[in-house]
Amino acid sequence: MPIDPKLLTLTQWLSPAYPLGSFAFSHGLEQAVHSGWITDAAELREWLEDIARHGAGHSDALWLRLAYEAEGAQALHILNQQCRAYAPCHERLREGERQGQAFARITSQVWDMELPAYQFQIALGRAAKLADLPVDEVITLFLQAFLGNLVSAAQRLMPLGQTGAQSVLAQLNAVCIDVAQKTDGKGLDDISGSAFLSDISAMRHETLEPRIFQS
Repeated sequence: MPIDPKLLTLTQWLSPAYPLGSFAFSHGLEQAVHSGWITDAAELREWLEDIARHGAGHSDALWLRLAYEAEGAQALHILNQQCRAYAPCHERLREGERQGQAFARITSQVWDMELPAYQFQIALGRAAKLADLPVDEVITLFLQAFLGNLVSAAQRLMPLGQTGAQSVLAQLNAVCIDVAQKTDGKGLDDISGSAFLSDISAMRHETLEPRIFQS
């Protein structure tokens, strides 16, 4: 059975090697570790599952789907403004903004597409539409890449070896699939979040010194 080249495009976009600067952001995880809210692999897995199901993972997955389904440049622009308005703090806004700018610049040049420098979730959704990639797979791999980046950040912040880190991520694979599937048929009214400690961590991180991550 031949390999679908679209799958290779998708895995390239969401690879840690794709130059978005994702490694520089911890999504408030640095503050959570500093505050003693995450101390081991079990607590990390629970924290990340909450983010995926009830926090930015869920909402970003839905923003991505809405961007994929948006019709016309004006609708996409309005959606991007709404996405920015929903960011719970400055660091979260900047995180999506900087990664989105890098993604749009590189992807536009390599794949020869007109891609606005929007928030990463929006830019990725639009690029997936232009490249005719399957949206369910895009969302699922986006979530895995997002959580994988946070697991990698945790390895630099706490005692977590390679085996433990990969075990945490493997346990979250089913969560990625479930969250992606549950965005199907949902709309803007379904954007919500209740992972409050994650949001508080992101807010408190803005004044954390010293620190190694931008968020």
